[in-house]
Amino acid sequence: MPQPVDKNKTTALLQLGSGQGLGEALPFALFTCDLAGVVAAENRQSVALFGPLLDRPVSELNTWLSDNGALIDPSRALMIDVLRTGCASPRRELTLQRPGGQRILLEVHTRPILDPDGAMIGGLCTAQDISDRIAAGPDRGSAPSGSAASESEHNYRQILSGLPVAVFITDAAGKITFFNQAAVALAGREPAPGTACGDAFRLFDLDGVEFLSGQCPTVVALRERRPVTGADAIVERPDGSRARFVAHSTPLFDSHGELYGAMTLMTEVVKRHEDQIQAARLAAIVASSDDAIVSKTLDGYITSWNMGATRIFGYTEDEMIGQHITRIVPPELHSEEDALLARLRAGEHIDHFETVRVGKDGRRIDVSVTISPMRDMTTGHVIGASKVGRDISDRIRFDKLQQLLISELNHRVKNTLATVQSIANQTAHSAKSMTDFAVSFGGRLQALARMHSLLTDSTWQGAELSSIIRDQLQFSGAGEDRISYSGPALVLNSQVALHLALVLHELVTNALKHGALSNNDGKIEIHWVIRSDDGRRLQLQWQELGGPPVTAPAERGFGTTLIKCSLDPHDGNAVVHYKRDGVVCEITLPLPEEESTGGSYAKHGAKVAESSRMTVPKPSGAGPLTGKRILVVDDEPLIAMDIIGNLMDEGCDVIGPAATVEKALDLISGTTIDAALLDANLAGDPVDSLADALRQRGVPFAFVSGYGRENLPEKFRDSELVRKPFQPRVLLDAVRKLLHKDEDNVIPLRLNI
Repeated sequence: MPQPVDKNKTTALLQLGSGQGLGEALPFALFTCDLAGVVAAENRQSVALFGPLLDRPVSELNTWLSDNGALIDPSRALMIDVLRTGCASPRRELTLQRPGGQRILLEVHTRPILDPDGAMIGGLCTAQDISDRIAAGPDRGSAPSGSAASESEHNYRQILSGLPVAVFITDAAGKITFFNQAAVALAGREPAPGTACGDAFRLFDLDGVEFLSGQCPTVVALRERRPVTGADAIVERPDGSRARFVAHSTPLFDSHGELYGAMTLMTEVVKRHEDQIQAARLAAIVASSDDAIVSKTLDGYITSWNMGATRIFGYTEDEMIGQHITRIVPPELHSEEDALLARLRAGEHIDHFETVRVGKDGRRIDVSVTISPMRDMTTGHVIGASKVGRDISDRIRFDKLQQLLISELNHRVKNTLATVQSIANQTAHSAKSMTDFAVSFGGRLQALARMHSLLTDSTWQGAELSSIIRDQLQFSGAGEDRISYSGPALVLNSQVALHLALVLHELVTNALKHGALSNNDGKIEIHWVIRSDDGRRLQLQWQELGGPPVTAPAERGFGTTLIKCSLDPHDGNAVVHYKRDGVVCEITLPLPEEESTGGSYAKHGAKVAESSRMTVPKPSGAGPLTGKRILVVDDEPLIAMDIIGNLMDEGCDVIGPAATVEKALDLISGTTIDAALLDANLAGDPVDSLADALRQRGVPFAFVSGYGRENLPEKFRDSELVRKPFQPRVLLDAVRKLLHKDEDNVIPLRLNI
């Protein structure tokens, strides 16, 4: 606690070196106050900066503002804290608002003043304008008269010793007579009394060139008898480290105008210089960042907006500064923004959360946002927030595409397995022996594999017709003299290419067994043209010549059925003529009006005029499915044939199969149906409309698909699902369950394995 001292003695000690002119020589504002906080002395720089304060309470000083522009309570002023605690305050940068409204950034130091016995008698405050880091030049003061009084000498030396900047005084010859501890810390050494200032400090300019003895700012001030202010230089310490500083050298004159010395202040600016460099570096990063970097108040009003934000959201800085952040927040997410602001007020850092924002053009933009609270350097209170937003739209699209591709791959693999299963089942039905089955099944499987290899080369974008023909005929072993083909270049979609390849395989297999390639003289001619007279379409003719005499088969086998059904999903047609001199197959396939990469067929053709129905005689001892009319909708003919075969074995009447949405809708609207089995996707077309139509008519249905439940139409995801490839028992159990459902047609989830 401060000890009481004689009032008159205290008043003398608080004076700024009366008669020495040192207070007036300082290039910054300085004042002292007593223990009651009343200003006891001030220099001219203080009057110029704060206005006259002498004999007034320090609390009447001009208004101080914190970093966020808020008023600082006078009771919490730095000088008041020093007088209350007896402890010096650290260096602070504060904004001073003068009576006219002008604002100045000051570097402020406050510390207690002690008497020779160590008792606190008041406080000392220094303030330097660092708005542009140029200090005001000092005014000349009064000269000393003889030797100073001991108390006055102690006072001004204590003041100079306590200053937070380096100070040394020289005589008229430039020899050091006084220095404070800040000067020792800056120079890294304690100069011996009487050392010439040029020898006490090793100085360099900012380019690293060492000063000559006559270039020292103090020497220049003495030689030219004028103040030298704002000189930037570098001092090198004995350990080799360097510090940058600004020198202010002021010549000192007595009352007769005689030069008796000089006082030099050396203000280290390394930290501030580094701060400026760091601020410039951060500003450059913010300006050049591809991410949106935005700051806002705790009320949500935008205070900064970088070019990255302009690039992502489309708004310029002028359009957004002062606007509320909800300008880029979708209406349904305003509550989310309110919750974020509440978390920020609590000082919480919000790291990498994904949300959606709205651009100037109305686009929804997926972003990943990190938000950090901004704090007042004086009080530590949260005053705003800094937000970094990264556009992740491409990543989200990629993730969705990746998921789509995985689902599509899963669907394609399962569909392929289901196709292989159907080939095996149908081949087994028509095979006369295990050897016959092995040969037929193996050949069809190889045809499918060859077509997959051909499509893989084009990343499943399609295949050229001549390549399909050449690929399927190579395994026949017949030379070019026996097989010929010609026609214009034409690229077919991957799905129709697969189906056409199976048709060609069946034709060449039949030619090897019974037709033109079963002897040594037969030939096969294939020719195709593209017609435009009644819609663009492909017409291909397969003709066998020179083979054994041909007769039409007594009953339709699997190969013939496959040829007839394979092109149905594409509204195509294949007609086989059994002429005596050789088989002729005429294939017609609609094509799009304009050629495009990835497909040369039209999947939406003429609608069927009446329902298609496949029936078999009902078996004796009819079971629960006998006579039930089941609609089959699938665009894979082999899989559709397998489904139909299983249903017919149970005595069902099969409606269809329908390979397009249009044909299926026609059958639903014009035919009596007991239940339906739907593929979840028909050549890229969703089947939502079919499910809606069936529900409206009260027809129960199940999906038969290689897709998972997440890829079913959203409002029908609880419907019965039979996964491809399927076991016949699972398929038939699903149909029975549909037919015994008394209420609505949405079947509870059941796992089918």
